[in-house]
Amino acid sequence: MSATITAADVNKLRQTTGAGMMDCRKALVESEGDFEKAIDYLRKKGQKVAANRSDREAKEGVVVAKASADGKTGIVLQLSSETDFVAKNAEFIDFANELANIALEGGVNDIEGVKALSMGGATVGDKLLEMVAKIGEKIDVVRFEKVEADAVIPYIHGNYRIGVLVGLNAPVSENITAAGRDVAMQIAAMNPLGLNHESIDPAVVERERGIVMEQMKTDPKMAGKPEEMMAKVAEGKLNAFFKENTLMAQAFVKDNGKSVADYLKSVGKDLTVTKFVRVAVG
Repeated sequence: MSATITAADVNKLRQTTGAGMMDCRKALVESEGDFEKAIDYLRKKGQKVAANRSDREAKEGVVVAKASADGKTGIVLQLSSETDFVAKNAEFIDFANELANIALEGGVNDIEGVKALSMGGATVGDKLLEMVAKIGEKIDVVRFEKVEADAVIPYIHGNYRIGVLVGLNAPVSENITAAGRDVAMQIAAMNPLGLNHESIDPAVVERERGIVMEQMKTDPKMAGKPEEMMAKVAEGKLNAFFKENTLMAQAFVKDNGKSVADYLKSVGKDLTVTKFVRVAVG
């Protein structure tokens, strides 16, 4: 008596291997429902299955950043691969760009939403499995971020290695786009921890404060100094940390004589960054 093959069985094999639905059904029928034998059957038939890829590390890939036609919404998507060879492949880059376009048009907010979208008569999740089977590497959407603002400026740096979105509080114009791109390049290069002092995780601030206090305890110049003076020195060192690690306080890379906040004010009196996202490979 032959085993009963359910739709759930076929889907499970398809999700694991990336093989087509009819091929998976036939493999299960021929293997009398034995899952592992079905995988072997597919492999024996010359199919590049995606089985046993889940434990691979996908440290390479590309990052794509895009904005909507009205400039008010932006998304950044990271598509991972195992090797740099695949990441540099034109087909892989085109696939990532197509995914980003679909995600932007689909209005989704997370990776699960991206994978549920329709792409070429199937879901994005299914298309990812097809790519895994075709290329023979673990490929997945590992990061997805969305920014909404009066103006969102996208920027891709280093051959799709870093993607940045900058949200500004003024409508898109030639000047605003240029300013947003300048700030995006700043973010790509300097990798700030946050937008401003208030945006830094309090735990990070306390850790830095603890480091500063320990440094002062072993500094001969601070020996015997009053606690009030030590506290002022500690705050000064923390302010230096914020200046180095928060976007608005950082020295503007194109003019170290002014901060990023100062640069934006020179473009527009009240112009500021409302949100930014930086995604990098590796």
